[in-house]
Amino acid sequence: MIGAGPAGLCAAIAARDMGARVTCVDSGDRPGGQLVKQTHKFFGSRAEFAGKRGIDIAGMLADRIRDDPMVEFMLDSTVIGFYDDGAIGIEHNDALTFLRGERIVCATGASERMLAFPGNDLPGVYGAGAVQTLMNVYGVRPGKAVLMVGAGNIGLIVSYQLLQAGVEVVAVVEAMPQVGGYDVHARKIQRVGVPILTSHTVKAVHGTRVVEGATVVALGSDFRPIPATEEYFHVDTVCLAVGLTPLADLLWQAGCKMAYVPELGGHVALRGEDYETSRRGIYVAGDLAGIEEASSAMIEGTIAGLSAAQSLGHEAPDFEERLATARAELAALRSGPKGQKVRLGIERLMRLGREVGVVA
Repeated sequence: MIGAGPAGLCAAIAARDMGARVTCVDSGDRPGGQLVKQTHKFFGSRAEFAGKRGIDIAGMLADRIRDDPMVEFMLDSTVIGFYDDGAIGIEHNDALTFLRGERIVCATGASERMLAFPGNDLPGVYGAGAVQTLMNVYGVRPGKAVLMVGAGNIGLIVSYQLLQAGVEVVAVVEAMPQVGGYDVHARKIQRVGVPILTSHTVKAVHGTRVVEGATVVALGSDFRPIPATEEYFHVDTVCLAVGLTPLADLLWQAGCKMAYVPELGGHVALRGEDYETSRRGIYVAGDLAGIEEASSAMIEGTIAGLSAAQSLGHEAPDFEERLATARAELAALRSGPKGQKVRLGIERLMRLGREVGVVA
């Protein structure tokens, strides 16, 4: 497993349950990936840890395999490349080692998108992931007054976490005409007086050595700034939560067939329903397979782990039942209006896969 976040851990658990030996490689100092930053409670079904906090879910998943002799963790380790002989190169403590796996599940997650505007390089302009790391991992507040850019789930959740830490959130601005995240997250910050300005974006950030303020502007239906609608906010921090892009560098290097699917966040690997890519033996799961929620990542990891182990000849009496249950849970998560974008993206991905023979 490359990546020990929610997708990688669930893939490792599923493969172990099938009787496969597993190695989990991760650049972090502990398993869990982005879960270790998430202090909010999940909601959904019991199978997706409803009512549990991400930081607790990370520990619960890791504990299932932490002391298992069939599972090895390689932490503080970065996979730097695939090689033609099937080996992967791993950097650890300034040394390079090589590992060959009969099957590889890539669950490397995603990288944050940034925005280009005057002043975006000033100290005090952060990605939302960096803000979560500062607050929820190291206990450091990023500033005193924050402008949040982006009203998807990440922007809304991090805004609430900032408020909990005693940081003022002066406003949340969103370029789209509607809030992209769940209503429950939006209402939590609106109830305490944080305005959410839809059809707005940041025009510029001001300051000499650090952020001292930001100008926000309204957008028309063509997403162009509307003249004379600028509004200045006194802030010392600007947090960008404007989306994620699958971290697909290793898949490109491995020669997997890729496709640009905007609904899934960017370039993703063509893959079948078992999450195997065009390069046999390499599977994907989580945000690398398409940007979604951690709950979806965990289920995708389970499907990929089960499928990878089964392809090696490992058998379990409940294999078909577990696979069918996981697929049903994933379909339920993607149902409804909020899941339409992902559903459209997956339909496009599968259609492209059939055209090139990756999907039967």
